Order: sequence, then structure tokens, then C-alpha cells
Amino acid sequence: MPEPSVPSRPIISEFADDPDMQELVQIFASEMPGKIAGFEQALAGQRLDELRRLAHQLKGAAGGYGFGVVGDAAGRLESRLQSAADGSAAVASIEQVRRDVEEVLALCRSVRAAP
Repeated sequence: MPEPSVPSRPIISEFADDPDMQELVQIFASEMPGKIAGFEQALAGQRLDELRRLAHQLKGAAGGYGFGVVGDAAGRLESRLQSAADGSAAVASIEQVRRDVEEVLALCRSVRAAP
């Protein structure tokens, strides 16, 4: 299985220079280890509904805090899992889900509140 592409530099919030958002962005960035752990545990247990829920939450929150690239990847993961849950498409394999989750996690590990 190919390794997910790891961003070559930290992912900084588009709101990093906004004084009204700095504290909120810092809190969001500091919560990344917990979010990563949640994804890892759900993936290890192959709990696809939980993965979908986590992806949905991250999609909305990441965009709102200025981390659009993270939100976009979480949205793609959510869509894949939602399609499988709806029966409109099959999940290719747990390995495909694993690759999608690893992409999201690589991005989450690169999140920084400020340069």
C-alpha cells in the first residue's frame, strides 16, 4: 500500500493573522492529537459509521477554522463512507478506507495555528 502523501510544510490556518480568530485556531490545532487518536481507533476497529461521523465533524470544523485542505480530505472520506452506507457504492476495501484515513491523518499532523 502506498504511503499517503505528507505535506512538505505545515498547514497554517488562513485565519492565522486574524486577531479575532487566533485563540480559536490555536484551540483547534491543539485538539488534533485527540482527533487523530479517534480516527486511528475507529479505523483499527473497522467502525465505518464512527469514521464517517468523525470525518463529517472534521470537514465542518476544519473549514471553519481556516484549514480548507483538511476539510476537503475529510469530506472525500465522508462521501466514500456515506455512499457505502447508503448502498449506492461499495467501499472498495478496508485498505482503500485506510488510505483515505491516512491521507486525512497526514494532513491533521501538519496542522499548525501559526507559522
